[in-house]
Amino acid sequence: MSAVLEASNLCKSFGDFTAVDGVSLTVHTGEAVAIIGPNGAGKSSLFDLLTGRKMPDAGEIHLFGKPVTRQPPWRRVKQGLGRSFQLSSLFPAYSARENVQVALMAANSLSWNVFLLATKTLRAEADDLLDRVGLSAKAHVRAGELSHGDLRTLDLAVALATRPKVLLLDEPTAGMGREESRECLAQIRAITRREKIPIAFVEHDMDVVFSFATRVIVLVAGKVLIDAPPERVRADERVKEAYFGEDF
Repeated sequence: MSAVLEASNLCKSFGDFTAVDGVSLTVHTGEAVAIIGPNGAGKSSLFDLLTGRKMPDAGEIHLFGKPVTRQPPWRRVKQGLGRSFQLSSLFPAYSARENVQVALMAANSLSWNVFLLATKTLRAEADDLLDRVGLSAKAHVRAGELSHGDLRTLDLAVALATRPKVLLLDEPTAGMGREESRECLAQIRAITRREKIPIAFVEHDMDVVFSFATRVIVLVAGKVLIDAPPERVRADERVKEAYFGEDF
């Protein structure tokens, strides 16, 4: 397997607090890599470094073999890095279709006038993406009126609009019930497998992690505790201790 995303010895501190402490990781073609850890372990800070929302104090990041450590988020997106957020970044007053159109417009460096005109091509592309994630019936519904599960699905469609070659998902099933989580997971699994998009995802739901991930990275206090297949992580006593004896 070839590496699509590599991070080496990443460090990030906020004042006296070290959020990310020498983290190295690799995401390969065909993988679904889960990043887990107790609250405050550094998961979201690590994602911010990988996507360019924050710059590391030390360390290097490579995307498809090219250095992107100091590049802003939009440049990383142009090179194939997609991301969904734990908290939705959608426009609540816009319809599902319009939210995807905005993402397509940004991905293609189109002017705002194109969005206002809603060209046939842009609309067709947006409708195709909504169909791929199972939201075509709600294309006209405002994002602010969608259920939580549908919002998470729309987030995925928006992320796919950037045509990612690797996708980072920040708690894709956050706030969902068990059935919604299963449906969301099935959609993500089907889409990423069909389109051969490797993913890395932060997740608290251990059922999701161990049913979906091909590899699991456990962070504790900003450091990698273990990076291994799910079955090894589940059996590791250090992981159980880090989660205060939770049943894995």
